[in-house]
Amino acid sequence: MVHGNLSVELGQRVATAVQAALDLPITPAEAVIRPSRQPGVDYQSNVAMGLAARAGRDPREVAADIVAHLDAADLVEPPRIARAGFIDLVLTPACLAQRARALAADERLGFPQVEGSRRIAIDYSSPNVAKEMHVGHLRSTVLGDAISRLLRFAGHEVVPHNHIGDWGTPFGMLIEHLVDEGLTGPAAASSRGGLSLGDLNGFYQEARKKFDTEPDFANRARRRVVLLQGGHQETRELWQQLVEESATHFEQVYQLLGIQLTPADVYGESFYNPFLADVVKQLSAKRLVKVSGGAICAFPEGFTNREGEPLAVIVRKKGGGYGYASTDLATARYWIEDRGADDLLYVVGSPQAQHFAVVFAVLREAGWLTDDHHAEHIGFGSILGSDGRTIRTRAGGSVKLVDLLVEAIDRAATIAEQRGELPEEQWGTVARAVGIGAVKYADLAHDRRKDYVFDWDRMLAMTGNTAAYLQYAHCRIRSVLRRAGVTEEAATEAPVLLADPRERELLVRILRFPEACAAATRAYAPHKLCTYLYETASAFSSFYATCPVLTAATPELRDSRLALAALTSRVLTLGLSLLGIESPERI
Repeated sequence: MVHGNLSVELGQRVATAVQAALDLPITPAEAVIRPSRQPGVDYQSNVAMGLAARAGRDPREVAADIVAHLDAADLVEPPRIARAGFIDLVLTPACLAQRARALAADERLGFPQVEGSRRIAIDYSSPNVAKEMHVGHLRSTVLGDAISRLLRFAGHEVVPHNHIGDWGTPFGMLIEHLVDEGLTGPAAASSRGGLSLGDLNGFYQEARKKFDTEPDFANRARRRVVLLQGGHQETRELWQQLVEESATHFEQVYQLLGIQLTPADVYGESFYNPFLADVVKQLSAKRLVKVSGGAICAFPEGFTNREGEPLAVIVRKKGGGYGYASTDLATARYWIEDRGADDLLYVVGSPQAQHFAVVFAVLREAGWLTDDHHAEHIGFGSILGSDGRTIRTRAGGSVKLVDLLVEAIDRAATIAEQRGELPEEQWGTVARAVGIGAVKYADLAHDRRKDYVFDWDRMLAMTGNTAAYLQYAHCRIRSVLRRAGVTEEAATEAPVLLADPRERELLVRILRFPEACAAATRAYAPHKLCTYLYETASAFSSFYATCPVLTAATPELRDSRLALAALTSRVLTLGLSLLGIESPERI
């Protein structure tokens, strides 16, 4: 079977050549095949440089030995050896034509499913109950959703879990404040039309102020927490009301964002609460904890505090309560032992890196995380305002996520109205696709490990690396196909002719789709797919500007260019869908 990923196929051929030439077994990945940015070169390998250093030989001589044993004439022209020992590879016209036909016939566009599928539990979004989601939740939510989509497309079984904050002291405060305000009975609920998250944000701030300034209220709130944990019926009912109202709000945000999380994916802290005591019991039985300052702590090997002393991980507090580490240990154990997860992924901000490192260490020492499992913290940076600080409202508060998304849709609607190219009844649908797509893509297009500046004008621009630019390129192609009177499927059946260098450049970009998907999936890095899609759309723009499609010189050339356009449309549509972004027919 021909591999859809050309870099993998070439890597296999080069690895075989290295074995034959130097009697050294290497993997295809170690052949180091990379797309080349050098004009006239499609791929490069620097494998000879590393092997030459180990053997004390000239890299060019090693490269020559490898090339002499390389059996890849069906894929590339005779390889060239560049300075420093790079092996330059140029795809043959026959290879390009054959790959174009194969791609057109494959709904996955050449990206194969993995042979060893994993069951992956991924934790993302994780907002707090009784608070509105704010812009700080955006990154975890859209990154987690995109990574989940990529992993599913690769053939893994992905099990998302939304670890919401629905337990602890804050609920004692909030419930007690609701009681003080007389907002607990059926009549009160009827008169106010039910709780709303806008109210609860204010209630939370008022409750916190009372907790900090009124000792009597603080004591009542603490007692209320005890009642909640003890299963007191009235308290549990009030708590459940807060959870349900919050869940409704979360679901509205997820639907607006086009996120695949559902209510069935919610596993709050309360879900894991019954498991916490047993976690401490098992760690004690394994002699992995000891009492320190009245608290029960684990001291994973290799971790120290600022004083150079062993780092204490509190699994049970002095007062008998449990901390975040306890809950995360119970969570991991549940997903591994009860749900059969092979891998655990946590899409959580980078500041939590050490927390997860020590939790993973304790899990390994306890034997709950074995060599057969993989656990990883997928960290990310912050969203910044134009002043370089964490984005805030003008009043200094957190930006509500719903407000931001509604503004994105409104701004996109204004642009659609100004362009005047759509019937008014389509503005709403297109504005939502463009506005929400702009917000999500602006986040996903950045290396998740870095901070980025939130800029409305940049993210909604029809030029540059934006969702709108990709969506517009897709719409332009759909318009061309409509004017040609052909469907996308019919257009891709035509053989591809490469009469112009820009046609070749576009086709080479299209054929790299499997490589881009593989790279983005492997590194949990959606920005790699974004970069690829932008480069492909840019290559199409150059092609479209210089190569007449509908007025091509011959019918065969016209059909070929329609095929290239249709393949580009398929790449953009599938690529954007893997990012959770829509591809409207018109903008």
